[in-house]
Amino acid sequence: GFYPAALVFEFKPPHSSSPPSLAFHLLRFVEAQCVTSLARELGPTAPYRPRPIMSAEASLRYIVEDGEQPEGLCRKMVAISPSLWSRSLLEGGLTWESYKELLQLLLYLEAIQMEVDIKKYNMTKSPMFRDKAKKSLLVLEVPGVSENRPSVLRGDSLLVTKWGEGKEGKVLVKYRGYVHRVELERVKLGFNPKLYDKALEQNPEQYSAVQNIVAGSSRPAPYLVFGPPGTGKTVTLVEAIKQVLKTKGSSHILACAPSNSAADLLCVKLLEHLEKRKLFRMYASSRNPDDDCCNMGEHCFVFPCKEELMKYSIIITTLLTAGRLVTGGIPPDHFSHVFVDEAGHAVETETIIPLAGLLDPDNGQVVLAGDPKQLGPIIRSPLAIKYGLGVSLLERLMKVSLYQKEESTGTFNNRYVTKLLRNYRSHPSILKVPNELFYEGELQVFANEMIRNSYCNWEHLPQKGFPVVFHGVAGRDEREENSPSFFNVAEVEVLMEYMRKLLQGQGKRGLATISPKDIGIIAPYRKQVEKIRKALKIVEKEFKLTSIKDLKVGSVEEFQGQERRVILVSTVRSSAKYIQTDQRFSLGFVKNEKRFNVAVTRAKALLVVVGNPLVLRGDPAWDRYVDRLLFCPPTVETEESEVQQQLDPEWRNEL
Repeated sequence: GFYPAALVFEFKPPHSSSPPSLAFHLLRFVEAQCVTSLARELGPTAPYRPRPIMSAEASLRYIVEDGEQPEGLCRKMVAISPSLWSRSLLEGGLTWESYKELLQLLLYLEAIQMEVDIKKYNMTKSPMFRDKAKKSLLVLEVPGVSENRPSVLRGDSLLVTKWGEGKEGKVLVKYRGYVHRVELERVKLGFNPKLYDKALEQNPEQYSAVQNIVAGSSRPAPYLVFGPPGTGKTVTLVEAIKQVLKTKGSSHILACAPSNSAADLLCVKLLEHLEKRKLFRMYASSRNPDDDCCNMGEHCFVFPCKEELMKYSIIITTLLTAGRLVTGGIPPDHFSHVFVDEAGHAVETETIIPLAGLLDPDNGQVVLAGDPKQLGPIIRSPLAIKYGLGVSLLERLMKVSLYQKEESTGTFNNRYVTKLLRNYRSHPSILKVPNELFYEGELQVFANEMIRNSYCNWEHLPQKGFPVVFHGVAGRDEREENSPSFFNVAEVEVLMEYMRKLLQGQGKRGLATISPKDIGIIAPYRKQVEKIRKALKIVEKEFKLTSIKDLKVGSVEEFQGQERRVILVSTVRSSAKYIQTDQRFSLGFVKNEKRFNVAVTRAKALLVVVGNPLVLRGDPAWDRYVDRLLFCPPTVETEESEVQQQLDPEWRNEL
């Protein structure tokens, strides 16, 4: 307990003081506290801090969008006007004549006080996420709700505003969400869909594409979504599918992609918005059951009967596996819409499979999404490549006058095609050259500012604020045993040095920590990929990493459609004598602008390219890229590489 005591100090002057002075006293109160181990456990966990008073919004104009109420609950908002009430009614006491009005006024005052009290629990910058069981609900973490602080019940409502809105005299939109369920420290809320669908409206190109797809403006011609890197092709398709189902409930949609990974991604994105019972992900029987796949169900590797398949609103599969729907007896007019993602990566004959014999020939809508400037179909035969099999249906259609820019306006006709322009992935320095080379400089930077700038102050950048590095290396093209694939040991060594710099610099000088899953290494040859993986095992032991397996090392084809915060690129080729071989068999980076485009547009915040500039400059795209990186601004370290030392003076980069 506490033991208080008064402590008095008496101060007397010496007797010899002249003139004599009086004694004086100081009083201090002292408390002693005896604390047991239990008392220490039960003591305050942190100093008391009163809840901050939220700033008033009285001066803001706002409108309220009503949300989705729980089933079986119907509450009407009744507005009570106290304009005729006065203080005399309160002071007059309860009488026969004032009985109704006085009690009504008292209840009104109590409601106002409850409104004031509940505002003490207002929250700012609070994220919400979709409920996995019911996609139309949003989940909000509310600390203390399990202890009734605040008290929240099913059917209660709260108002939400988006952070940062309502400024500069604009009308503020508040969204009323109704509580559907209370679970421990969180509540599930039903809002007007405008709250979470508004992001798409803020992207005019995506919004236009969705509107035209839903309206079927291009029919009977296919609608094309031309999506450069990081512009949200898949997001646009998912929103279009969602809106088609919302506006045309009887629609049946077939969503396809060339690969299982792309189809899985499409399925995962759709499951974020739609209920699982509406979707069926159809796999080929050859799919490895050990592979992770979304929407896994009892029919995952069994082909259901025709009647059961026709019940689903959406079927998702690869282009090739879609052929089983025809052989399975699905009627030729069953599907009203066919969506193909990554259509630029598919052989035209594959793209036709989900169309022939499945799409309604009179009213069906075909939507192809992809980028003809990135990798096309993988074709091995030189003759097949020469005579056009390497050109996808998307790329071929983009050359038709209907899908080209109109001379009068210099823009695409949105009735048939939309080019997405907002890049949500890369730092401007990473995007600049491919934007100029392949996209007429039209791409706009909308990437998250914190992520894209996270390596602008990295100590190993030759120029701060420019997170692109070209490291010149004079290596050797080597092969081993009976493998025709090339590797370059010198480039592997440089890559590992950059790996060490990345891992050693974590959290220093304002840099964020980075995990191996945020790093990707791209190489054009299988043997170089093997050598890099072998070298990474040494780095793993050096830094005692347990998650190095999450660092993806692969070819450009494996990285198509993917992104990482940091990308390291090994170009391998150091001898010009093999360039003709690369060109003939569509290998490597040199003389292959589509492979170049994919390689340099995967990074969000930092791109490191390792290669021989003399060889790379034999290719027009690489020549422009290397020229920008070597000379404007300088991006090779101050210690000259072997390549720089051997170059003629006019090529040298004196730092």
